[in-house]
Amino acid sequence: MNRPADSTEFYPPAAAPGDPGALTPSADTLTMPLTFLFAAATGIIVMNLFAAQPLTGPIQHALGLTRSLTGAIAMLPQLGYALGLVLLVPLTDLIENRRLIVRTLWACAACLALAMVAHDGRLFLAALLFAGATSSVIQMLVPMAASMAAEARRGRAVGNVMSGLMLGILLSRPLASVIAGSIGWRAFYGVAAAADALLALVLATRLPHRMPLAPTSYGTLLRSLWTLLAGERVLQRRALSAALAMGAFSAFWTAIGLRLAQRPFGFSFYDIALFALAGAAGVVATPLAGWAGDKRFGRAALVFGHASMLTALVACGIAGAGWFGFDASAHRGLAIACLVIGAATLDAGVVTDQTLGRRAINLLNPAARGRLNGLFVGIFFIGGAVGASAAGAAWAWLGWSGVCIVGLAFAATAFALGLMPGAHE
Repeated sequence: MNRPADSTEFYPPAAAPGDPGALTPSADTLTMPLTFLFAAATGIIVMNLFAAQPLTGPIQHALGLTRSLTGAIAMLPQLGYALGLVLLVPLTDLIENRRLIVRTLWACAACLALAMVAHDGRLFLAALLFAGATSSVIQMLVPMAASMAAEARRGRAVGNVMSGLMLGILLSRPLASVIAGSIGWRAFYGVAAAADALLALVLATRLPHRMPLAPTSYGTLLRSLWTLLAGERVLQRRALSAALAMGAFSAFWTAIGLRLAQRPFGFSFYDIALFALAGAAGVVATPLAGWAGDKRFGRAALVFGHASMLTALVACGIAGAGWFGFDASAHRGLAIACLVIGAATLDAGVVTDQTLGRRAINLLNPAARGRLNGLFVGIFFIGGAVGASAAGAAWAWLGWSGVCIVGLAFAATAFALGLMPGAHE
């Protein structure tokens, strides 16, 4: 392929013949301003997937939805996201990436704007489904950022971008609560639509061109998903580990608000939002985990991350459920501090696992990078859904103690998996 000397296009490194997992050294074109842009973009977009959770009550009342459809308000964005991972993200290995990202983000903004103005419940739910699907643009941005970084600093690059993603996940609920509590739930969707539209304009001017290495047909790409999943052992191990970590994460954050609203804590709506902000401190682990992966300390970092999750969940069981005889009523301030530190530590362990996993995935076949990232994220989102569902059942059965036990089961399984030979590949 002939490339003009002054071309601004970026072409990812090609795999060596016969070695689809090999990467040749690439120019390091991921500057700090671009890294910040990628991190901010993923953080803003991912809010579309989780922000509806605290808004289900007001939305149900305003739209006259039946109780059976109330759960769909929080579920449909994530279901749509899963569909987007399968149906849209593989297009990064077929279509020029900047054009695909910008157009998908414009579609996302349009769906959010439709959700803002919809007065029919079915139309609103459909808009949420498609907004979730087009939010899968996140998994078009992450592999692009990884491919723009030199291999020696790819882990740190992924970690920095993941910082924005995890901050977005953690801040989405409190931010949605604050906006909806101040100016209404429709205003939140208007703000989200405007943010995505503005982001599309910025990305259209700042992202480089990125052409797929080996364009093929869309049908072939979809069929190749199973082949990749069945053949890539690194993908299998990393995705399973991330799913288990996400299961523990979702179990905790699904029920912590319920526990904090009870005695002796008695947190208000805004108090719980502040707690979520404090827990978000755990994202500082993402660049550190990326650095550890680049320096070949990935195995130690993975084990430490999983051990941190276990420690955090035990501490939260002590503070919130009275394990080992602790009395939260007599030591309310200490219990709150333990829960905050536990939340941040749990989040740090989860993002450590995910950052190391993403680094490993992005060192595999560059021609399939979009599909590999889509599979990885899809699998760990399944883990998150299972964790949230299990936490709901555990809360109804055993309260906060049951939730912590569920989280420990996920974290302990991830820890055991991380100790197996080859888990750090």
